[in-house]
Amino acid sequence: MAKIVAKFGGSSLSDAGQFRKVRSIIEKDERRCYVIPSAPGRRFDQDDKVTDLLYRVYRASKSGEDFHPVFDQIRERFEAIASELSLKIDISKHLDGLEKEIARGVSEDYIASRGEYLNGLLLADYLGFAFLDPKDLVFFAEDGSFDSELTHTVMSSTLKHVERAVIPGFYGSVTGGEIKTFSRGGSDITGAIVARAASAELYENWTDVNGFLMTDPRIVPDACPIRNITYSELRELSYMGAGVLHEDSVFPVHRAGIPTNIRNTNEPENRGTMIMHGVVEEENPYVITGIAGRTGFSVLSVEKAMMNAEVGFGRRVLQAIEENGLSFEHMPTGIDTMCVVVSTAELERVKAKVVKRIMELTSPDSLTIHDDMGIIATVGRGMVHNPGTAARLFTALSSERVNVRMIDQGSSELSILVGVDEADFQKAIRAIYNEFVKE
Repeated sequence: MAKIVAKFGGSSLSDAGQFRKVRSIIEKDERRCYVIPSAPGRRFDQDDKVTDLLYRVYRASKSGEDFHPVFDQIRERFEAIASELSLKIDISKHLDGLEKEIARGVSEDYIASRGEYLNGLLLADYLGFAFLDPKDLVFFAEDGSFDSELTHTVMSSTLKHVERAVIPGFYGSVTGGEIKTFSRGGSDITGAIVARAASAELYENWTDVNGFLMTDPRIVPDACPIRNITYSELRELSYMGAGVLHEDSVFPVHRAGIPTNIRNTNEPENRGTMIMHGVVEEENPYVITGIAGRTGFSVLSVEKAMMNAEVGFGRRVLQAIEENGLSFEHMPTGIDTMCVVVSTAELERVKAKVVKRIMELTSPDSLTIHDDMGIIATVGRGMVHNPGTAARLFTALSSERVNVRMIDQGSSELSILVGVDEADFQKAIRAIYNEFVKE
């Protein structure tokens, strides 16, 4: 039977009512055989996420303060879910054990991981699925890096013998048994790892939104949803700051050629956004797929006559950047000009040293630094070999009197990047959106 791996975020499992929605979703398709839960999230706007409470417990315990009042809030959350769903598991016993372990001084990662662990126990009981502890399936090396191949080998072997299981997200173990967590949002990573190990036909990521939007709704309130997107487009948008998936949560399923479907637990009938490995059969109604951007950039512009004929010129500019511990974001160039885009915050602490070193290594005719720049990426497979796309984009910006300070387009033609003054950042995004999406 084909398999679907379903990951549910914290908002999807915040209380007993949400648990009921999750079980309804699981039962509607028997292919949903492996479920990855997050810790309980917020039930309402001013509520606390359980993981945040666990971090507070750790900090209080470490500083010698009384952690029990905060722990009691955590206890109430889990016991309420178990009680309302009439679960068989004695979750209070597990909470008692955790409380004692915290008093003994267990690690921060261990405490933080217990939200997923306890929620996984509850969900496994509720669904009637096996419970698999990630400490026995997800592995980290001694230096803290994720061991993808050992994890894949052990997990794929284990899943061959378990038809249906709940596998908590967010954590695993270092060789030897010590609990280690991913960064926040790590349940997405676990879900992708399980999907790859199970050779799933689909990885579903259930959250509280109907997929991705074409741009930031804080800038364009009525932004249209993205129905289909490729992993390549997703990477371009997420790199430029779009609030999508963590890159580490995309790689395992991308590598295995498994599509990902972003769905809304509260509106399960909505198809959400489908992330495809390669060709998308359904035609995109727009030339572009999405728009994303970030602010806080500086441009170092190095100008020198006949720069293109000077062997090693670019390498020496980047040497100065590297020697001062900076990484560059983009590097548009001309015949006699080379621009390097870097983070303003990172540059600020070493600006004088960078300038001095570039002058020493390249002897340029001029070196200028432009701060307060935002970079906007307009991304879409529909732009490839589509004549006039760039002209439409720049005309839209010109009509809104947005000054373009930088232009960069990769050889794939999948995205066009423009640098604009931070003061024009939101206006520029709206102008591009209105040109390509608005009727």
